[in-house]
Amino acid sequence: MKLCRDLPESALSRLLARHGMQLSHVATGEPIPGSHWGDPEAGLIGNQLYARDDTPLHSALHETCHYICMDSQRRAALHTDAGGDYLEECGVCYLQILLADALPGCSSDELMRDMDAWGYSFRLGSTARWFHEDANDAIDWLTRMGLIDAHRRPRWRRRD
Repeated sequence: MKLCRDLPESALSRLLARHGMQLSHVATGEPIPGSHWGDPEAGLIGNQLYARDDTPLHSALHETCHYICMDSQRRAALHTDAGGDYLEECGVCYLQILLADALPGCSSDELMRDMDAWGYSFRLGSTARWFHEDANDAIDWLTRMGLIDAHRRPRWRRRD
């Protein structure tokens, strides 16, 4: 499982900054503020992503993508539970896979394996099969929200 400490220093911070977010590093052994799933999973409060060195990267990216995918009204009141509906959750999962390829020392393939190991559940039985064969609803939603382009590349913006 790829952890936040496995990335080059400041790589995650730079990715977050592109979306108006900040990384708040939590000391080893300390509770993670805003963690919906509990330690060591990432936490989200406002535009702050909270993570420790032992936070799984898929968790940090998932919470980041919730912030990117939610509307501005929910973003303004964000504390711990990102909420959202089924299509938004699909968009979050798809976008986090795309963003993995933008991080040095990480890949979408590795992230999808970690998502499977953590217990993400998709109709076709694996994250990779869902991503490659069954994610049209996520792609359509992300495109409509202006978050990916026609070539399925991130547009480096937040939903408004």
